[in-house]
Amino acid sequence: MLRKLFFLLLVPLLFPIVAAAQTPAPQKPAAVTLFPLSVLSIIPAQGEPGTAVTLNGTGFTTGTAVFLGTRQLPATLVGNRLLTVELPDLPPGVYALYLKREDGSTSRAFNFALQPQKPVATSLSPDTVTACSTGREREVAVAGAKFQPGARVFLDGAALTTRFISPAALSFTAPAVGAGLHQVQVKNPSDAGSGVLALFIDAKPEIASVTIGREFVSAYELVLTGKNFQQSSVLVADGKRVGTGEQIATERERLIYLGCNQLVYERHPYDPTPKEIRLQVVNQNGEESALFTISAP
Repeated sequence: MLRKLFFLLLVPLLFPIVAAAQTPAPQKPAAVTLFPLSVLSIIPAQGEPGTAVTLNGTGFTTGTAVFLGTRQLPATLVGNRLLTVELPDLPPGVYALYLKREDGSTSRAFNFALQPQKPVATSLSPDTVTACSTGREREVAVAGAKFQPGARVFLDGAALTTRFISPAALSFTAPAVGAGLHQVQVKNPSDAGSGVLALFIDAKPEIASVTIGREFVSAYELVLTGKNFQQSSVLVADGKRVGTGEQIATERERLIYLGCNQLVYERHPYDPTPKEIRLQVVNQNGEESALFTISAP
């Protein structure tokens, strides 16, 4: 009886020992074997700030850092063989590009050329300037991106006084240049230039309206309003040329230049009956306005 009681008391004490002996000991995690850290290709091999660069190689991990000179760049791991970074806004030059892993290993350093940031010019507003316009009418806005303080506008290769508004906007005043197309380019202080835009200087005369002005005993005035009239402009009235200055027309008729937007035609009609008169302004360079028809004596 005592032996049986002793056995019943001993079993609970022995059970944890037996269970512990049967439970397997925890295993240490197997060591991860890392490939040597190496870079096989860099695409592109050079670029300007903001350019995305892809590095292909081996031994990349989520903790692998990319360095450009002394600057660590935010990197994105794609798979286990690709790292992508964006080039920072640093002065142009050649920098050492290399990788460093969390275990302390580093890759070979490569020479990477960081190019000057090129401005981007997308449009001009307006893109056409009237030859005889003045003041604010000649102010042109340049829209784009990556303009830096100190950026300059160049017209046909000549630098113009430029107003910096923002990294996306500049403005300049169109100078007095010949009629036709002219090339506009933006250059940052590093001398990196944008693509070329076209600015058109419009010197073609245009008659917008004709009204009857003062009336005299044997003559009256026709007032022509428009644009791009010149001191040397000639008025052709029903095939008859009437000029200003030394270009004195026959039959006492004359043309008075009041400015690039207004001419006065002093007309001496032989018959007071109204009839259709066709008018056209011709500039010295040969450019002609469209025909304008008015009913007058």
